[in-house]
Amino acid sequence: MRDPYSVLGVAKNASESDIKKAFRKLAKKYHPDQNKDDPGAQQRFSEVNQAYEIVGDKDKRAKFDRGEIDAEGKQRFQSHGFGGFSGFDDMGAQGGTRGFRSSGGAGGSAGGFDDILNDIFGSFGGGRARSGPGAGAHPGAGFAGGARAKPQPRPKGKNAEIVTRISLEDIVNSGKAQVTLPSGKTVNVTLPKGVEEGEKIRLKGQGHPGETGGPAGDAMVEVRFRPHKLFEVKGSDLHLDLPLTLYEAVLGAKVRTPTLSGAVNLTIPANASSGKIMRLKGKGLPTKTGGHGDLLVKLQIVLPANGDSELETLMKAWKEVTPYRARGPEFD
Repeated sequence: MRDPYSVLGVAKNASESDIKKAFRKLAKKYHPDQNKDDPGAQQRFSEVNQAYEIVGDKDKRAKFDRGEIDAEGKQRFQSHGFGGFSGFDDMGAQGGTRGFRSSGGAGGSAGGFDDILNDIFGSFGGGRARSGPGAGAHPGAGFAGGARAKPQPRPKGKNAEIVTRISLEDIVNSGKAQVTLPSGKTVNVTLPKGVEEGEKIRLKGQGHPGETGGPAGDAMVEVRFRPHKLFEVKGSDLHLDLPLTLYEAVLGAKVRTPTLSGAVNLTIPANASSGKIMRLKGKGLPTKTGGHGDLLVKLQIVLPANGDSELETLMKAWKEVTPYRARGPEFD
């Protein structure tokens, strides 16, 4: 066994922190799981472990520096009538290189073998951290100290980006949207209050599955409104152009007006101008506070598609008898 300081590549006056850093670096470099086809690396790993067992423990390091134990941790005895026989280890038994074990004696190791090796080898995955001459021979071979690597979480699957297009009627009446997941399954998703176009709804665990059996990702459902043939959306309000005949505008009338929850009869006042806006409260989209926006109805006077001689005669007489200004002075 070489000098443990040389094995770790540190000076004899190195601090505990420097020794610990050197051990971490070499143990990770030569670990059998990283060098399965290199027997030399396995031997080097065992050598690094043995070196750190000596100089990573305060008491053993002091004994080694005083010459009381050798690089393998065995007591050094002077020859006293035994023909110079020596080589007993600190347990009183003769033996060669020992396997790595965690130190639990007085003073303790610099940072503790269990903590260090759990930290280093947890990234290799699988059972306990392994060491010694037979390291890597079979999975699950643990240290004598029982250090266990933390199980590594399996990677989560990717999120699924889904766009769902919903009708304005569904927003108001059912409050749900149908969504097809990556698995092919179709589910009804409850829309949040006052859902807005472009808003995303997260469905946890409904995304793509993990590649190695890990948990599935999430489904990110982006809400898009289907264009409507009558209504225009502006926030939580709806806008509607309502066509009127000339006589409805002049005389007034009750006109059937569509809303998302069913048609209503809107009272048009006499002499209503084209462009006048009438408000139907609570007939818009749901709001985040629990209410509803309004439906804003814009009156649009529509003349007959074909010319009418009687209407022309009436308008000429009206122009002569009752002229009026339709445009303000800003148009002059």
